[in-house]
Amino acid sequence: MSKELSYTIEEVSQLLKVSKLTLYDLVKKGELPVFRVGRQMRIDAVDLDHYINNQKTNQRTNIKAPVVDSHRNEKRETNNIIISGQDMVLDILSKHIEKNSSYKPLRSYNGSLNSLISMYNGECDIVSLHLFDGDSGEFNIPYIKKILVGFPYILLNLLSRKAGIYVKKGNPLNVTTWTDLNQGHLKIVNREKGSGARILLDEQLRLHQIPSRNIHGYDHEETNHLSVASAIFSGAADVGVGIEKAAKIVGIDFIPLITERYDLVILKNSETEQLIRALKNILSSRQFQSEINSLGDYDTSQTGKIIYETN
Repeated sequence: MSKELSYTIEEVSQLLKVSKLTLYDLVKKGELPVFRVGRQMRIDAVDLDHYINNQKTNQRTNIKAPVVDSHRNEKRETNNIIISGQDMVLDILSKHIEKNSSYKPLRSYNGSLNSLISMYNGECDIVSLHLFDGDSGEFNIPYIKKILVGFPYILLNLLSRKAGIYVKKGNPLNVTTWTDLNQGHLKIVNREKGSGARILLDEQLRLHQIPSRNIHGYDHEETNHLSVASAIFSGAADVGVGIEKAAKIVGIDFIPLITERYDLVILKNSETEQLIRALKNILSSRQFQSEINSLGDYDTSQTGKIIYETN
């Protein structure tokens, strides 16, 4: 391999021609060690070479022994959990989990629906969701029931937040409702397929009987709220869908149209009992809620509440 000291998950994904979710699964199982620099996971080049050589020579066994980093001569942590989602609050949650439990949180920055599918495939442990169902007006539960079929799970509220339309400062095009998007002169910047914001837009277009082909720029995709907001700020687009916090960070205007319930889903089994207890304690703690409230633009009145739980 290359002589670089370390790689990002995305770089390893490109090198090995595998998906990032496959790599997150290897990390979760302790088969591919990682370390963190701020919010970013990195993989040491030595560890990557070691993993590849093991696969080549077929020397791996089914015996579950501690993973040892020989060039650092220290035991690797294998009690990793993957938290999937993009809101900055999940980074704060990760910090509290690491401080108050034996778990080592790692972050996957995938959209809600893609994250839920990865949970079904056993590739992450805590998934954050803000999936709007237009027929029921409900968030998250309709999607979980369809995807996590046969799995016991618990859904806990993380927070609520405003979602709506990003517009340029001063709202020069006077956009105020979802139906205002059905104007040929408006150019939108969209989110990627599988993200909660993309599903919110698609559901609103469906409810208001607006064909996506009528939306100029519908196929222009960005992968996070800040990138969408930045496209509005730079003039690359006129409107986009996202959350209030990103609009304030970038410095554009925001038209609030819906209150999202942002929840966490965890599978229930003997291996996750301790994780669920730890998560409940953290979410209900005054310290965690105070830290979230200090950010502004988030509602913690239901934080820690059990929204839904299977038997």
